[in-house]
Amino acid sequence: MKKVLALLLAMAMVISLAACGNETKTSVSDESGASKTESADSASKTESADSAAEGSDLAYVQDKGTLVVGITDFEPMDYKGENDQWIGFDADMATAFAKSLGVDVEFVEIVWDDKIMELNGKTIDCVWNGMTLTDEVTSAMDCSNAYLKNAQIVVVPSDVADQYQTKESLSQLNFAVETGSAGEAAAKDLSAEYTPVENQATALMEVAAGTSDAAIIDSLMSAAMVGEGTSYDSLVSTVELTSEEYGVGFRKGSDLVEKLNQFFADSYADSSDSSIKAIAEKYGVQAALIQQ
Repeated sequence: MKKVLALLLAMAMVISLAACGNETKTSVSDESGASKTESADSASKTESADSAAEGSDLAYVQDKGTLVVGITDFEPMDYKGENDQWIGFDADMATAFAKSLGVDVEFVEIVWDDKIMELNGKTIDCVWNGMTLTDEVTSAMDCSNAYLKNAQIVVVPSDVADQYQTKESLSQLNFAVETGSAGEAAAKDLSAEYTPVENQATALMEVAAGTSDAAIIDSLMSAAMVGEGTSYDSLVSTVELTSEEYGVGFRKGSDLVEKLNQFFADSYADSSDSSIKAIAEKYGVQAALIQQ
């Protein structure tokens, strides 16, 4: 009888252990399956986001929630105000455009000569900094419609300005120019000696310090920063070398170009204080504004 009871107890234990083993196996299988399903869903969402952003700058910008704008210190287009925030005609327009896309704006100072590399490397999403629509620019980027007229102009110390009123009189001058800019191209066209510097503000500093004879900068910047009542009241503008237009640059194939062109058109037709006309008047560039 004892042997029978012992046999029955042993069989019960085996059945119990087998049941526990099955339960454990089922539990692990369920947890593993849920984990795999969750991972698959997450990967699917990531792939979906990447797929949406691939080939679409608009989707890419909206997905990350920020429009990154490449600029230099260039009054009255992009410069820092009293609270150390970027302001200016271009800065205000870029902020309004980002808002229309439902994203924030971020301004990043770049070396102007590296603008195409920065754009293609996606460290910035656009170049919006009083950029002249040169052949180099339009061949390397997709650009917006022109929105402001500009010119390259010579700046010299006021006490020698009467000596430099024609292109022919400039041949012996050493110019300071922003590297990679339309000003540098103008200096090359003159076959003049020049020193490339980081930005146009630095070019003016070079002339004021006497380390360069003259600078070639944008006429819009000259109007804001050169002459009586400005930061450089000992400098004056003389010879206008070229006429040109400003545009905003995006990566090749970018769908943000069409978005910005429509934004410009809508803003030009607007009569509110936030319109492109109102912002142009705020920064004194209304005479250069191009109809959209």
